[in-house]
Amino acid sequence: MNKKSIKPKTKLPAFKVGAVYIGAVVGAGFASGQEILQFFGYFGLWGAAGVSLAAFLFGFLGARVMLIAYSIKGSSYREVVDAVGGRWLGPLIDFVITFFLFGILVAMVAGTGAVFEQEFGLPLFTGLALMAALSGATVISGLGRVIDAISFVTPFLLAAVLGVGFYILFSSSVNLTWSSSESATLPGWYLSGLAYASYNLTLSIPILAPMGTLTDPQTLKKGAFGGALGLGASALLILLTILATAPEVIGFEIPMLVAAGRVSPAIRLLYTFVLIAEVYTTAISSLYGFVSRLVTEDSRWFKPFTLFAAACSLYAGQLGFSQIVATVYPVVGIAGFIFIVTLIKYKMH
Repeated sequence: MNKKSIKPKTKLPAFKVGAVYIGAVVGAGFASGQEILQFFGYFGLWGAAGVSLAAFLFGFLGARVMLIAYSIKGSSYREVVDAVGGRWLGPLIDFVITFFLFGILVAMVAGTGAVFEQEFGLPLFTGLALMAALSGATVISGLGRVIDAISFVTPFLLAAVLGVGFYILFSSSVNLTWSSSESATLPGWYLSGLAYASYNLTLSIPILAPMGTLTDPQTLKKGAFGGALGLGASALLILLTILATAPEVIGFEIPMLVAAGRVSPAIRLLYTFVLIAEVYTTAISSLYGFVSRLVTEDSRWFKPFTLFAAACSLYAGQLGFSQIVATVYPVVGIAGFIFIVTLIKYKMH
């Protein structure tokens, strides 16, 4: 089909495309600093090279996902995966992504319960129920509400990360020489950069694909690279903040929360709420992607199935945050590499 005949119903600005991209990626692991520590922090300042590689891949591959969706008029990520994966790899990638999306939703619900229990002394189930309910209520309102919610929250998330990071880096003399490469998840910063982009791109596909039908190619490219720049700059600042406060923060589950505590107890509390907001953006993008893969948004089953999936995440979340992450994340890393190769090889018409 001729691309020129495709006229998006809604014209999203590049800023909104970029903000939604950022919001879909920056979940609990990103804002906590734990992901940045595991993938880049242990390499010391060499981790900055890994962050730069990941940021470039976010821009290039994110733009490709949206442009492919635009060219095939694909309103769901399944259509994009089928197009790039073909008859054999498409179903495999699709299955793993669908499984992963629900797993991420459960992990976000479980993470909220853990934060409520650790920081506020409230029952675990309170946090689980709140995040499951908020996610379900947002997604049943449709893609438009999901995009609005993510793009609204994202600037606050970035402001919190930037505020804490700049305070730590400029309030006193800092030492950025710490490293412990033998503790890193992967053996090199380049592998870490590739794996980090692979994992996070896979997570954001369900939101990127439908956005590809909501504006023109030039705006999609600007939004993708703008979002990638924001992700890269934020990840770099978190990396430098961790290096500046290492080894003190290394043993904690949420290093950035400890760093925020250095500013003041009030800032630590504020950052806790920001962390919950970031979990929310990831939860709704994962829930929407999971449900829209199985039931189209215009189906009468969309709302009931959304609420059912949210309820299932509430009970599955009681398995525990770390156990869920340890089970789900390694699987998607492998599928992500396969998807990236097929994405690069795909020829758009």
